[in-house]
Amino acid sequence: MAGGGFTDAGDLKRAHLYEYRITSYFLIACMVAAMGGSLFGYDLGVSGGVTSMDDFLKEFFPKVYRRKQAHLTETDYCKYDNQVLTLFTSSLYFAGLVSTFGASYVTRSRGRRASIMVGSVSFFIGAILNACAVHISMLLLGRIFLGMGIGFGNQAVPLYLSEMAPAKIRGAVNQLFQLTTCLGILVANLINYGTEKIHPWGWRLSLGLATVPATLMFVGGLFLPETPNSLVEQGKLDEARKVLEKVRGTASVDAEFSDLIDASNAARAIKNPFRNLFKKKNRPQLVIGALGIPAFQQLTGMNSILFYAPVIFQSLGFGSGAALYSSVITGIALCIAALISMAFVDKFGRRAFFLEAGTEMIIYMVIVAITLALEFGEGKPLPKGIGIFLVIVICLFVLAYGRSWGPLGWLVPSELFPLEMRSAGQSVVVCNNLLFTALIAQAFLAALCHLKFGIFLVFGGLVVIMSAFIYFFLPETKQVPIEEIYLLFENHWFWKRIVKEDNGKFVEPVK
Repeated sequence: MAGGGFTDAGDLKRAHLYEYRITSYFLIACMVAAMGGSLFGYDLGVSGGVTSMDDFLKEFFPKVYRRKQAHLTETDYCKYDNQVLTLFTSSLYFAGLVSTFGASYVTRSRGRRASIMVGSVSFFIGAILNACAVHISMLLLGRIFLGMGIGFGNQAVPLYLSEMAPAKIRGAVNQLFQLTTCLGILVANLINYGTEKIHPWGWRLSLGLATVPATLMFVGGLFLPETPNSLVEQGKLDEARKVLEKVRGTASVDAEFSDLIDASNAARAIKNPFRNLFKKKNRPQLVIGALGIPAFQQLTGMNSILFYAPVIFQSLGFGSGAALYSSVITGIALCIAALISMAFVDKFGRRAFFLEAGTEMIIYMVIVAITLALEFGEGKPLPKGIGIFLVIVICLFVLAYGRSWGPLGWLVPSELFPLEMRSAGQSVVVCNNLLFTALIAQAFLAALCHLKFGIFLVFGGLVVIMSAFIYFFLPETKQVPIEEIYLLFENHWFWKRIVKEDNGKFVEPVK
């Protein structure tokens, strides 16, 4: 039974009997659901751009504005070091990590589709509050609603895509979430580039346009089918069978449907999925999927670059328009990387992308640190050639991250958990991810101020650690049916000693 009561494979080894065709119904459902990533991406892209706009700073952060004007053409690590300013960015992620536990209940009891729609409504409200803000408290309240929307969306969308996808193309389908995230970042950067020239309310337009992806996600959600896995979990077997036949494009779904029922039976035996997550037989999913990968994804330093790309480039001596333009370039690089990963992740596997791109990321972080150590922070404008070189290196870093830790940080956790604790596990994934996102967002500008170029060496060192973690502890999951992933750990050199309880006999689940 799938990751549940039995530790032997039992009757679950039926993957070779699965049949499917790629249908328009399946493609449309996945593309609509994946729009949830655009909410996350739009906010990632828009936040840094808005916090570098003079009109926004004059309205809410006049001290930061005066400091910026005093160092307008000079390099200055500490130009934007202000904890209230960074709270504007990080408050969203603190709200998201709290809301994800409510999202877990909705996702499990009401379905993945319900969480997607709740997230879109909350994000819409937050966007309206931000666009109309006249005081810092109203601005932060809007960020809280945005965070709740992202908490629900990030909890449900990766699960939805992984459950809808056939095993052989699950990696590519799940990475639609990353692709729409990247497109959201790119669109936000382009919008910031235009609205920065609209005085004095351009920043309001940037923040208010977040209502567009929220509206699209809500309207699309009205027509989305629920996943067969979720319908079986809710006891709606006839409907689940019909949906499974439609998304697979064939009536020959007996083997896969039987596996879903087996997994659901195991799920019903679990009254407390959060508590069950800490059982010894689920230790790999806890350590790798719930704790390790979500935290490491943020500790690459990539989201700090995305949050603050315009701010970083302005700190490096670029003008406001040039800084936003440079962040557009990094957004394009991120989209290209997502397409590369989608095309090849199911061919070369998750581990290969993690390890190869991780090596590149280490090299690029060291190069950035050495360049800044030699050329930056002396109170003089950064040479144009050095500035261009830094943008190129950062783009190469983005390309490496965008085909590895970016998409795989969501894909791998979403496919590791068995059905009985999938919603709970994904809640911990999102909570942990948003916790580290918020902490990095809150601390990055202060760390940049105090550690200077050393902050990039810290991120490089962390990538070394996380690459070793992947090499030793993550088995390859490509093309393995989602309800059979747990079998990989029973044959893994390290995890097999932990997960095999009672020599394959029935293990009483935690209730």
